[in-house]
Amino acid sequence: MAYSIDKNACVSCYACEDLCPTKAIYHYDNETFFIDPKVCVECEGFYDELQCLAICPIDLCITKLKEVHNSCYCISSDRL
Repeated sequence: MAYSIDKNACVSCYACEDLCPTKAIYHYDNETFFIDPKVCVECEGFYDELQCLAICPIDLCITKLKEVHNSCYCISSDRL
């Protein structure tokens, strides 16, 4: 399962982008960040905890995606 960055909550601090071990976090327009759900591995095999969640200064900015029909994703209200 992957995670999503809420563009309305994100303060564009860039902290998460450098920490992602698989480079699943991207930005465009210098302000809008997103996590590629096909690349995100929830830091498994790299760290014991999710680095984006650990470094993010905004609560509920990064939320877990819920898989639907094997290829589509939607935002879940669950943080972990």
